[in-house]
Amino acid sequence: MRLLLVGASGTIGNAIVKEFGTDHEIIRAGRNGADVEVDFTSPESIKKMYEAVGKVDAVVSAAGRAQFAPLEELTPELNETGIMSKLKGQVNLVLLGIPFVNDGGSFTLTSGVMMDDPILKGASAAMANGGIQSFVRASSIEMPRRIRINNVSPNVLIESMDKYAEFFQGFKPVAAADVALAYKKSVLGAQTGQTYKVY
Repeated sequence: MRLLLVGASGTIGNAIVKEFGTDHEIIRAGRNGADVEVDFTSPESIKKMYEAVGKVDAVVSAAGRAQFAPLEELTPELNETGIMSKLKGQVNLVLLGIPFVNDGGSFTLTSGVMMDDPILKGASAAMANGGIQSFVRASSIEMPRRIRINNVSPNVLIESMDKYAEFFQGFKPVAAADVALAYKKSVLGAQTGQTYKVY
């Protein structure tokens, strides 16, 4: 299987690479230090990535930023981070990627726990996560050529608690290796329109 992984250098991306092992060809995409460069806030950059990579069997997005801020300090400009990156970036990976995914292939996007379990300063991220879940569910019924689309919604990672512990008080973090299993289920399984929650 030929798999394009966007966000390969992140904690989840690295865990996905380990989980898929050497049985599949993984093309790593990211801002730097990857097989192919992409800024997925830019549709033009996404197009160039797909043209450079060519046909694939699966596209996995383990990328996407969002702004953490108290609601009263969440300006439209700050909110754009989540819209442009986590939401539109991933949606555009699908819209521009359909012609490059082989028949019976798949897309797997990433949302997160905040859409189900809100936290302080997390409204913008929750909005983007919920948008991804809705897009996946709705687009699954229109995907051509038996292409599937799913979404992985992870809890805060054990490996990231040093950075995010203050935001996720009382949450039980999950291991990146466990989250990677959900991506494997999405890519190698047969389901579509699903959200795989790793809480």
